[in-house]
Amino acid sequence: MKAILLAILMGLTLLGGLAQAGDVEAGKAKSAACAACHGGEGISPTPIWPNLAGQKEQYLAAQIKAFRDGTRQNAQMAPMVANLSDEDIANLAAYYASLSCK
Repeated sequence: MKAILLAILMGLTLLGGLAQAGDVEAGKAKSAACAACHGGEGISPTPIWPNLAGQKEQYLAAQIKAFRDGTRQNAQMAPMVANLSDEDIANLAAYYASLSCK
């Protein structure tokens, strides 16, 4: 019985993650402000800023939310993400996750 409940909970967790997947095209449209530091295709032109292309979608969304919400501190990122909605963040994460890191 416990195994069945665990399987159901895991399935619901996976479905919940899929329901929150962002819109790649909307993320691309929103990414212009990111390009100055992270590059037009998510590959940073300088070694002091990270590449975003090819990162996992949930990881990117979590990091952007952490910057926005102040749980991750960075003076450069905070103002860039301050006005992003959860939907904007999901879309940006989907866009950068869709890009090749090569």
